[in-house]
Amino acid sequence: MNHKVEILNTEDITHDVRAYTFEKPDGYSFTPGQATEVAIDKEGWRDEKRPFTFTNLQDDDQLEFVIKSYPDHNGVTEQIGQLQEGDHFIIDGAWGTIEYTGEGVFLAGGAGVTPFIAILRDLFERDEIGSNTLIFSNKTEDDIILKDEFEEILGEQFINVITDEPTDEHIYLDGFIDKEFLADQINDFDQPFYVCGPPAFKDAMIKYLKELGANPDALVFEE
Repeated sequence: MNHKVEILNTEDITHDVRAYTFEKPDGYSFTPGQATEVAIDKEGWRDEKRPFTFTNLQDDDQLEFVIKSYPDHNGVTEQIGQLQEGDHFIIDGAWGTIEYTGEGVFLAGGAGVTPFIAILRDLFERDEIGSNTLIFSNKTEDDIILKDEFEEILGEQFINVITDEPTDEHIYLDGFIDKEFLADQINDFDQPFYVCGPPAFKDAMIKYLKELGANPDALVFEE
């Protein structure tokens, strides 16, 4: 079932990422990590659906997306980046394969962190962060989504990796997440692993984790 929902607020998160708060239809529900198909309620865009993940808490009165726009692509995210309060999304029901199954390691590349936002917010709200760790890869420091919030939620269990610029080695780790990096950072490969990012990132992480002894059944990622 489709729902036309009004955008109530927009907020810049980084130079190319914004949070969109919008109406929550009566009876609408989702579990942390789930997404929905989204279209823009404007002529020429209503049939252009894309998946976006809910980032708010389940019991909130409103819904939220955190979306990275790609202005040079002249596509849906570029159009979403121009939306303001009073514009509308068209959303479907909730779906998704990223579901929290227990304390583990979250591996995110860029905007791939979005399915983890609601999960980690929910755990923090319930004081159940435990040993969960987020390893987050970005091109530059300015690309880190919700840096301050993740630091509050995870503390030292929030590990940033910067690939495309020199960094302060006391704050960030330089380079790419490869097999050697994972072996150095992770002591237990029997725990759950949650992986989301661009296809090349996701495929590489799953390959490395399996080679390091992770149980394939404990790998949670978007199909």
